Amino acid sequence: MRLSSPPDLRTLWWIVLLFNAMGCIQSIRCKPKSFRDSIIVLEVNSSIDPNPTSIDESSGVVLRYRTPHFRACARVLVPPVAGKETWTIGWIQACNHMEFYNTYGDKGMSSWELPDLRDGTIQAISDSDGVNYPWYGNTTETCTVIGPTKKDSKFTISMNDNFYPSVTWGVPVSDSNVPQLSSIRRDQSFTTWLVAINQASSETLVLQTIRWRMRLNIQVDPEKPLGHRAVLNEPLVQEQPHILGKNEPIPTNAMVKPNANDAQVLMWRPKNGDPVMVIPPKF
Repeated sequence: MRLSSPPDLRTLWWIVLLFNAMGCIQSIRCKPKSFRDSIIVLEVNSSIDPNPTSIDESSGVVLRYRTPHFRACARVLVPPVAGKETWTIGWIQACNHMEFYNTYGDKGMSSWELPDLRDGTIQAISDSDGVNYPWYGNTTETCTVIGPTKKDSKFTISMNDNFYPSVTWGVPVSDSNVPQLSSIRRDQSFTTWLVAINQASSETLVLQTIRWRMRLNIQVDPEKPLGHRAVLNEPLVQEQPHILGKNEPIPTNAMVKPNANDAQVLMWRPKNGDPVMVIPPKF
């Protein structure tokens, strides 16, 4: 009987390499990627509508104006969620800068202000809806994935924002409603983040960052008849948002109460005399 010869060193070497390779392949298959490494933003779009700010003089008490809408929309691919984790993906927005001045001839001006932002105490303040902190809203603005799930999921998450305020024709601290409003100037900047948050651990993943700005300058002639007083000077078309190539971190104040609507105050700043708080903060 002929005995087979033992394998030579070269054969043994190839066998070792083969087993090592199989082990590596098996470990890759068995160890899934983390949620952080697997969630993918398939597409993100952002714009401000091209129409100019519209002016409404139908009321004898207030002037109203409506700015074009800022819009953001993202398609997100969410991987299977292991275990009983819950992830919420959505939009978070903060105001970084606000100038909002209504001038009344030589009497003075009223201004909506965010005191902590104005004084530099904070760098940003939440622009949440005031209910679903830290999210901008809770309809089209967010989606929630409750694990465990076995398949990838695709979601479209969208939001929009614009201004539609009322400004009194008369001085806000006066009992008279005699028209004296002579100009409105507004300049506000925002940062908007697409974010995924683990509801149990609070792990936060910033997926996309957008910066945008809304400006307007309205000149008013209070001597003219109602319906013919106000003219939009600029801008007729707003600067388009910037989708950043590198994400920015979210400041703490953008995630918690109060939001901008609750923190703002209306001040009257006369040409002569001390400022007066007309409307205090809500918190």
